[in-house]
Amino acid sequence: MRFVTRLLATARELWPSYLAITICSALGAGTALVSPFLIKAATDRLVAISAGGPRVITPLVWLAVGLLVVEAARSVISNVAGYLGDVMSARLRATLSTRYFNHLLRLPQSYLDNEQTGTVIGRLNRSITEVAQFLNVFANNMFPMILTLVASLAVMTYYSWPIAVLVVLMYPVFTWLTALTSKKWQVIEKAKNAEIDVANGRFAEAVTQLRVVKSFVAEIRELRHFSSRYTTTIGLTRQQSRFWHLMDIARQVALNVIFFAIYVVIFIQTASGSYTVGTMVLLVQMVTMARQPVTGMSYLVDTAQRAVAGSRDYFAVMAEPVETDVLPVPDATPWAAVEGAPAVSFRNLTFGYADGPAVLDGVDFDIAPGERIAFVGESGGGKTTLVSLLLRLYEPRAGRILIDGLDIADVEHGAVRNHVGVVFQDPSLFSGTIRENIAYGDPSRDTEDAIADAARRAHVLPFVDRLPKRYDTEIGERGLKLSGGQKQRVAIARALHKDAPILVLDEATSSLDTKAERQVQAGLDELMTGRTTLIIAHRLSTISTVDRIVTLRDGRVDEIGTPDELAVSGGIYSELLALQASASKADRRRLAAYDIAG
Repeated sequence: MRFVTRLLATARELWPSYLAITICSALGAGTALVSPFLIKAATDRLVAISAGGPRVITPLVWLAVGLLVVEAARSVISNVAGYLGDVMSARLRATLSTRYFNHLLRLPQSYLDNEQTGTVIGRLNRSITEVAQFLNVFANNMFPMILTLVASLAVMTYYSWPIAVLVVLMYPVFTWLTALTSKKWQVIEKAKNAEIDVANGRFAEAVTQLRVVKSFVAEIRELRHFSSRYTTTIGLTRQQSRFWHLMDIARQVALNVIFFAIYVVIFIQTASGSYTVGTMVLLVQMVTMARQPVTGMSYLVDTAQRAVAGSRDYFAVMAEPVETDVLPVPDATPWAAVEGAPAVSFRNLTFGYADGPAVLDGVDFDIAPGERIAFVGESGGGKTTLVSLLLRLYEPRAGRILIDGLDIADVEHGAVRNHVGVVFQDPSLFSGTIRENIAYGDPSRDTEDAIADAARRAHVLPFVDRLPKRYDTEIGERGLKLSGGQKQRVAIARALHKDAPILVLDEATSSLDTKAERQVQAGLDELMTGRTTLIIAHRLSTISTVDRIVTLRDGRVDEIGTPDELAVSGGIYSELLALQASASKADRRRLAAYDIAG
């Protein structure tokens, strides 16, 4: 019951529906209890007639009419309860799914780094399906079972208390045997779920990167990996099902022995004249009705165990600590900038992933408003990590980051991110239209003029004007219907539409050909105008146009200066210039280690 209470507490708004289902179910059970008494009355009259009594048919007809009315009412009530149960189950699924998604969106990046996308999705589907199914079954069956049991026990006690005692004895026996079953069943179910989660996670990865799978002729390998996980679940299911059904045989045999004793009592009492035939029929029906809840408990327990196993995963995710409120732009905390403060300040910043070594160690420098800064260093040297910390995707181990003089640790995550626009190396577009992807930057300004202005400044118009539906053209998952350059220009338009004062560029042209790079660069120049810009540099041509360069070596700041100053300092930047001028293969390999192209 604690599990059910927790579910209902999670979806409090469903209480009225649950109460309505309970009332309907109770009414249905009540009507079911009337039928045995009508059949008893009819049986006694028929026995009396067969014994030579008056052949009065009218009462029998009215008893038959009574049975018709009761059964019809029962059918209507059960279907109303079923309808309410289906709707409640759908509402519960919607509530739990929405809350799960809301919670996932607010989890820190560090949690999602350790989870596969397919696993997260599979866990949602499995957990919520099983929970919703159980609550529907519980609502439609639990209270009718209790009412039926109580009423049938009352009737049996009135006629014969030994029979009632034997019926009551069924429940502790059944509960004890079920408890023995449940513990081992749950362990195996958890192992099965783990295998399925891994399989689904790999499935999602393979489908979203199908071009890579096909390019390396890895279809058979992926299929074997996927199939092996489900093959493992077959073995676990055999073990689980064998144990469950063996225990179920023990439960059923125990119940059969008890019912054998009950029927012996009823038959002997009837044969001795203690009961009429009608009373015997009534008691047999009551015993059968009392048996139904016990046997029905087997299915209810099975459904409950699956729901409990699934809900553990659900509630484990829901228990993960989330970021501070991520608010929509209009509702975000007012930005109280400190007058005269640098646009961005990194103060003795230290960071490492989980329990790993420090990726950044003692990083300390300021960026002036409107300044363009490029970060240069070997791959894995902490450039992207520095930007991730600025966006509060991770929290530093030590040190502080300030924007406009405000410590971002004291500001809501959403307010910080509203202040920063990003163009990633991967454009990361969504399925939908070009209009929707541009408006993603700031939905509060989803107007034709605002979108057209961002598109014009990002040089999106040259290819949009050639499309039949222009901005309403569907671009497919991740923008697959657009070229690399077109996707980047839409991503730039999205950042322009957001109009944040600080801009982060994970060099948006590094993966493009020369022609596409020129088209995108024009949009980037427009985007950087008047903004404080942080560039993760991948091209020396981009680095040469910035105001200052910050070089990182082993997670520490090595040098800070203008391109001209660092060109002759003998540090990383001057080394890169020398490597670029060299024609040797060794120097070219060294240049590649910095993720730098000429």
